[in-house]
Amino acid sequence: MNLANFPFSPPAASNFAGEMDTLFYAILALSTVFAVVTFAYVIFYAIKYRAGSSADRSSPVYENMKLELIWIGFPTILAIIFFVWGAKVYADLRIPPKDAKEIYVVGKQWMWHIQHPNGVRENNTLHVPIDTDIKLTMIAQDVIHAFYIPAFRTQFMVVPGRYTQMWFRPTMIGKFHLFCNMYCGAQHSEMGGSVIVMSKRDYAEWLANNGSMRQNLTPIQAGEKLFSKIGCGNCHGPADLPPRSPSLFGLYNKTREMDNGQKFVADETYIRESILRPGEKLLKGYANTMPMYDKQLTEDEVMALIAFIKGGAVPSLPASNIAASVPGHEAQVNGKAGLNSNALEFNAEGADATPTSRGKDLSVGAMAAEKGDQKR
Repeated sequence: MNLANFPFSPPAASNFAGEMDTLFYAILALSTVFAVVTFAYVIFYAIKYRAGSSADRSSPVYENMKLELIWIGFPTILAIIFFVWGAKVYADLRIPPKDAKEIYVVGKQWMWHIQHPNGVRENNTLHVPIDTDIKLTMIAQDVIHAFYIPAFRTQFMVVPGRYTQMWFRPTMIGKFHLFCNMYCGAQHSEMGGSVIVMSKRDYAEWLANNGSMRQNLTPIQAGEKLFSKIGCGNCHGPADLPPRSPSLFGLYNKTREMDNGQKFVADETYIRESILRPGEKLLKGYANTMPMYDKQLTEDEVMALIAFIKGGAVPSLPASNIAASVPGHEAQVNGKAGLNSNALEFNAEGADATPTSRGKDLSVGAMAAEKGDQKR
């Protein structure tokens, strides 16, 4: 909205902007009307009944049921109307479409780290295509932040230890301001950036050509690589192995029963807690045998693992062939394909992994790739 060429508000550049502006200006107009009427009556009666005036004070009115019903009933009806209206806008803001394009955001003191579905990363800048539903899955590395795009009329908290989401559909090509809208430390005012809305064709070209020097991996691919690197596949295979380890195949959004009878849906937050602090919620029928990864993995790494598990936790290569598929690395695995190779062998120069046995299950001593002298 411009008033005599002066920008009274940011440009309306998303699907929410029009509705949010209409609600805001309706509340502003209603508040203005009530304020003007109230002050008008205050001034009118102050003048009429001022000291020394000739106003008739002989028959003061102490009650008027009709008037009381009006000034109670009318504002109540207006309050209900605006409550329903506001609740609808809030529900629309909080429930993203199922087919929305998901982008990952990590807030840090004092920057925004963003990763696109094909692995392209950027800092303090968010590129998005026009007329496309965008869902941001967000978490903070340290303290509470708030991801705020004024031109889109949308904002939501970004907190440590919990995933939050917000969504929008850009409707205007251009460059728009991005802010942290929650005081987060000494350089809070510098934690800003830009949202760049592009045509769909330009965005597709940008995704293809704007990667960093290193190979861009999708979140699922990065999660699969990390899943192998830290040896998750040595325990979590295609089938449950009670009391040692459950399978993660198809885990996402399943209901899990704990050893104390509680039940939880395996959403992003549950999976994150199970990775970082697995002993806090023990699955029924399983022992506390998994090591804690709290403070050992970054939020980016946890997000990648969650993306891999959400995608079904199905490796793109048989586990025993992962290392062998990389030039210069050979996994020394006996038996049929599909057995777990040494996970760290895939990432270590000159690693010499040796298969071992754990009970009746063939597996690999993952640390052999790092130490080189571990023999079993």
